[in-house]
Amino acid sequence: MTDPLEQTLEGTVERVSFESPDGYRVLRVSVEGRDQPVTVVGTFPPVPQGARVRIRGPMETHRRFGEQLRANSLIELAPSTMEGLERYLGSGMIKGIGPGFAKRIVETFAMDTLRILEDEPQRLREVDGLGKKRIDLLVEAWQTQRQTRDALVFLERHGISGPLATRVIKRYGTQASQVVSQEPYRLALEVWGVGFKTADRIASAAGVAADAPARLQAGGLQLLHDTLESGSVYVDKNALVDRAKQMLEQSRTDASSIERDAVVRAVDALILGGHAVADTVDGTPVVFPAWIYRVETRLAERLLALVRSNAPPLDGAQEAIKAFEADTGVVLAEEQRMAIQIAARSPVMVVTGGPGVGKTTLVRAILAVFEGAKLEVRLAAPTGRAAKRMAEATSRPASTLHRLLEFDAQRGSFRRNRSCTVDAGAVVVDETSMLDLSLADALLQALEPGTRLVLVGDVDQLPSVGPGAVLRDVIDSGVVPTVRLKRIFRQAAESRIVVNAHRINAGVFPELPEPGDQTSDFYLAYRADAKVVLKSLLDLVTQRIPKHFGLDPVRDVQVLTPMNRGQVGTHALNAALQEALNPSGVSVTQGARKYRIGDKVMQLRNDYDRGVFNGDVGFVTRMDAEEATVHVSFDGREVEYDVSELDALSLAYACTIHKAQGSEYPTVVLTLLSEHYVMLTRNLLYTAVTRGKRLVVVLTDEKAVGLALSDARRVDRRTRLAARLGSDPSCGPRVADASSP
Repeated sequence: MTDPLEQTLEGTVERVSFESPDGYRVLRVSVEGRDQPVTVVGTFPPVPQGARVRIRGPMETHRRFGEQLRANSLIELAPSTMEGLERYLGSGMIKGIGPGFAKRIVETFAMDTLRILEDEPQRLREVDGLGKKRIDLLVEAWQTQRQTRDALVFLERHGISGPLATRVIKRYGTQASQVVSQEPYRLALEVWGVGFKTADRIASAAGVAADAPARLQAGGLQLLHDTLESGSVYVDKNALVDRAKQMLEQSRTDASSIERDAVVRAVDALILGGHAVADTVDGTPVVFPAWIYRVETRLAERLLALVRSNAPPLDGAQEAIKAFEADTGVVLAEEQRMAIQIAARSPVMVVTGGPGVGKTTLVRAILAVFEGAKLEVRLAAPTGRAAKRMAEATSRPASTLHRLLEFDAQRGSFRRNRSCTVDAGAVVVDETSMLDLSLADALLQALEPGTRLVLVGDVDQLPSVGPGAVLRDVIDSGVVPTVRLKRIFRQAAESRIVVNAHRINAGVFPELPEPGDQTSDFYLAYRADAKVVLKSLLDLVTQRIPKHFGLDPVRDVQVLTPMNRGQVGTHALNAALQEALNPSGVSVTQGARKYRIGDKVMQLRNDYDRGVFNGDVGFVTRMDAEEATVHVSFDGREVEYDVSELDALSLAYACTIHKAQGSEYPTVVLTLLSEHYVMLTRNLLYTAVTRGKRLVVVLTDEKAVGLALSDARRVDRRTRLAARLGSDPSCGPRVADASSP
C-alpha cells in the first residue's frame, strides 16, 4: 500500500501549493519521465516556482491527494532550461522582477544568465529597461538564494537535513554555513532539536579543540537539559561541573583531561549569556535552565495572585449540600462537608487522596455548590482519557486542558492566555498529578484573578512526564487550602485493590488472598525471570482471566509494564499479545509495526483535527486497500487514518504505567521485575495498581516489589515552586488533613 523505501528525484517546481508559518510546504514538481507533476510535502526552506530541486524521501499515498513524496531532504539546483530560468527569475522571489523582465534577462544572456548573476552582475545593465534599483534587488536576491542552497548542501553533508536544517537556516539565514563550520556549538545553544552530540561531531570534524570554551558551554547546557528530562528543574552547580567534565572527556578521544576551572567558567558563561540562571538552595549554589526558571517563577506569581484575589465567599453552601444529598441519596462524611465549606470560601483549593476515599463524590458536591451560586463552571483534565472519566463521573462536559486553553497547532501556543482568559467563574481540574510546570503555567496565565480553581488529584501517584512536581509543591507550600481525604469508605474497603493500594503507598507489602481463593480482586504471582513471566502473562490474558472472570481479553484487560524495551517491555509484549489474540487477517505494515482489523491501538499525540488525543485507546475496525486508509473506532466514533499517518498510533495490548495515568481498566496485569531496577519506585507500583477496577494481577520476581516499596527507592524531583509559593508572608499554612474518625 506504500513504498517505504527512500528515493531521490530531480525536477522543476511547477507550483507552490501551500506554505505554513513553521515551514511546512506542498510543491508540485515536474520530473522527467513522469506524465504528471509529483506532489512533494515536507518542512524545508522557501523554494521559488521554476527552481530545479533534488528531493530525497519516501513515496507515500495520501487518501485524498494520491501519491506524494515526503521530503526528508530538498536541495535547490540551477535551472537547466531557458523556460525554467524565466519562471525561476519571474516567480516573484525578487521584488520588481516579474515575468516580463525575467523574459528579457533570459533572452539577453540565455543559459549564461546564472553565471552573469554570479560573476558579472554589472552586465545586467545590458538588459533593456532594467534600472540600477532592480539590478541591485536581483543581485541581492540571487546571492541570498545561492547562500541558502549552499547552506542546505553543507548541512546535509554534516548530517543535518529536513526540518532540522530548516530551523538552522531560519535561525541563521545566509550565515548558516559559516556558523556550522566556524561556531558549531552555537547550534546546541541556540537551535531547538540540535543536541550536544550532533554539534560535537561537526566540531570535531572541523578541528575544534576539545577544550574550546564553546564546547564546554554546549556540554554544560546538554546536562541542564538532561536535568529536565529527569523531572527536576535545577542541579547543584558543583555536581553539574563535575558531570560535565566527565562527559566532555569521555565523548572525544582527544579530550583525556579538561581543567575543572575551564568547565566552571563555561557554566558561568551560560549564566551570563542568559541560557541558565544561578540561584541558591539552602546555601548551595544551583543552576536552572533559563526558560524553566521563568516558567516556575511566573506560575508561582500567578497562583499567588489567584489565592489573594478578593473572591467573595459563596452563599448557600449548606442548602446546596442538603439538596445534593437529597438528589443523590448520598450522606456526605464530615471531612467532605469540611472540604465543601473550604471550596465555598476559598478562591483556590486542592483535593487529594487515594482510591476509595470519596474524591469523586466530593467533586460532584462542590460542583453543586458552584452551580447553585450561578457560576459558569468548566471541567478539564490533562488527557482525553482523564477528561472522559471526569465527564462520566460528574455527568457534565469535560475537556482536555489543551482544548480548554484552545491550543493552536499552527502557532504551537494557546489562544487563551493572560490577554484572552478562559470564560469561567470556576475551573475544576482532575488528575493534577499529571500537570507539569509548562501546562500548569499556561492554565494559570489564562485564569482571571477571582476565578475559582479546584485542583483534584492523587499526590502519591507518579509525577508528570514533563519537569516539575506541581501538585506536590502546591500542597507542600501550605499556601493553598488542601483537603487530604484518608477515610476509606466501607464498600471500597472490601476491595483488596483499594486496601493494597493504600498499603503500597505506606510502604507495606500487599495483602494476598489465601491459596486457591478465586474471589479476590488482587493477586500476586512470583516468576523466576522474564521468559517465564511472558509465558504466564499470555496464559493469563488469553485463557485464565477470560475463563474465570468472564472478561474480554482485548477490551477488558490492560497489560502494564514499566518500560518500552526489554523482554517484557511494551514492544515485545504487544508483538506477543497481537500474535496470541489477533494473529491473522487483513493487515498493513508501518515501519516495524503491523496492524490488523481488531487490533487495540493507542493514539500517541494530540490530534485536534480528528478529535483524538495522546493516550486515547481505540480498535481497528476496517481497512481500505484502494484508498490506503485505516479506520479506528474511539468510543464508538470512527476515525480515518492514511497509511502514511500510522506513526501516530501504536499497538495498545500493553502500555507503560506512565501512559496509563489518568485511565482505569476493568483488569490490569502488571509485570514488575528486578531488571526494571531504574524504574522501581513506590509511586510507580501504586499508580499501576490503582489503574485496575475489578482485577489486578502482578507478575513479579521475589525482589522487585521489595525494591519498589523501599524508602531508598523514592526519587524526589528538585523543584522550587513550593518555596516560591511559601515565601509569601501574607499566606500562612492552611492544610486540612481529613483523617478517618
